[in-house]
This record gives sequence, structure tokens and C-alpha cells, in this order.
Amino acid sequence: MGAAYFYHLTRRPLEVVLPQLLERALGQGWRVLVRGRDADRLAALDTAIWTAAEDSFLPHGIAGGDDDARQPILLTVSDAAPGDRACLMAIEGAAVSAEEVGAVERVCVLFDGADPAALDRARAQWRELTRAGASAQYWSEESGKWEKKAESG
Repeated sequence: MGAAYFYHLTRRPLEVVLPQLLERALGQGWRVLVRGRDADRLAALDTAIWTAAEDSFLPHGIAGGDDDARQPILLTVSDAAPGDRACLMAIEGAAVSAEEVGAVERVCVLFDGADPAALDRARAQWRELTRAGASAQYWSEESGKWEKKAESG
């Protein structure tokens, strides 16, 4: 069974953190589904991923192309199941179910600590997932490095 990792972004924006987490996930040999709620925002993140670092390459695409099934990282606004992907990254309040947490190796919930609505949504997701029996960890970068602050399950 997988676990949900909640990443509370307080120092760096999603455009910086997401490519780093994607690189780690690919390093584990995982295929990743990045689920968002806004197509325009995913298009901007697509550009950020392509330009994240000059010395690395994160192969990815936006859902709806001919090669979706072959993409190691697929960005989507769909709530469709992750399928054969080992990691689901939910950004900016995208939905995640306890069943999905159990079906993949890792779910990452990334949320903006400067946005009160994002904080409320992340707290609600934590409660929903842990009440349903999903294992969860809360990580904060407040000190300048990622530190685990809470764990459930």
C-alpha cells in the first residue's frame, strides 16, 4: 500500500519544487501522473519543467497527445485513475482518493503555504485520506530543507 506525502510549500514556488520531485520519482523508476485543476496552469508548468535545469531532462507531456501512454511524466486535469503509474502528484487542490493512495507507490499533494484556501484544502484532504485509512506524512520546507512534521497510519 502506498502513502500520501503532503508538501507544504513555504519557501519555493511549485515551478521549482515540482521538477525536483519529478526527478526523484523518475530516479525511483516510477512513472508519474501530475494532476492539476487548470489547463492553462499545467501549460505553464509544462514550460517550467522543460526549462528547470540545463543539465537535466525530464521527459513529459500534457495529456491528450498520441503518446500519452508512453510518457514517463504525464500532466493532466483529468480525475481518471493513475493506471499503471506508480506516483500521483496532485497540485493546487486536485482531488485524490484513498483508493488511489492504496493503488500507487506514492501520492504527493503539493500546496502553497501562502494561500489560505490551499491550506484549508490540504487540511481537508489530509482528514479525508487518513479517516479512510490511508497512510500520510506531512512535510514542510519552513526551515529551508524538507522536514517531516507529522505522520498518520
